[in-house]
Amino acid sequence: MRRYIFFDLDGTLLDSMPYHAKAWLEAFSQYGLEFNEEDIYLHEGAIELDSAKNLFLQKGINPTREFFENLFKLQKTIFKTKYAKLVKPFPEVPDLLENLKKADKKLALVTSSHSEIFEEVFPKSLKSYFSIIITGDQIEKRKPHPDPYLKALKALKASKDLSAVVENSPAGIISAKNAKLFCIGITTTLPEKHLSLADLIVKNHQELKDILVNGKT
Repeated sequence: MRRYIFFDLDGTLLDSMPYHAKAWLEAFSQYGLEFNEEDIYLHEGAIELDSAKNLFLQKGINPTREFFENLFKLQKTIFKTKYAKLVKPFPEVPDLLENLKKADKKLALVTSSHSEIFEEVFPKSLKSYFSIIITGDQIEKRKPHPDPYLKALKALKASKDLSAVVENSPAGIISAKNAKLFCIGITTTLPEKHLSLADLIVKNHQELKDILVNGKT
């Protein structure tokens, strides 16, 4: 039985990735760059220069830190201005969290998003389900580094053997596995082939609920 459950945010609890992708694509276009949505999904959560660099190298660009930081700032501005108000949790999420609470699970939320974005998009009604919330600006090295999950483990005083992570992106899964945690991949944004490093893959939140609440992990 996994007593401690660590959730990613974007694309896992919130149906937000289409909007983040739109903001990134608009930001890229202002710099004369063309990408597609899958490019964004494959690099979701990897928003440090060292982990996002390959995305630019594919286009023949070797980005400086200043270039990347300016681009990231533009993306956040576009997202907050045009798309944040459209973001909602996946329909099954409130029921999932309520059932986990009834099953006496301890929950943590671990996201690469900055607190300013998190506060814009995350419903206040869901905050009480989480004992710990870790945002990207609280971490020196974000996903795919293990630091976010190691910080959450320490804050929750959780045993790794009794813990599970739920992620929807390669960077998040790598972060969880680098922290030596059991990881469940959910195919909300990417097909199974891109989540192959996860210990278990589920198709939707109902399947996730059956596994987490019924203790099949």
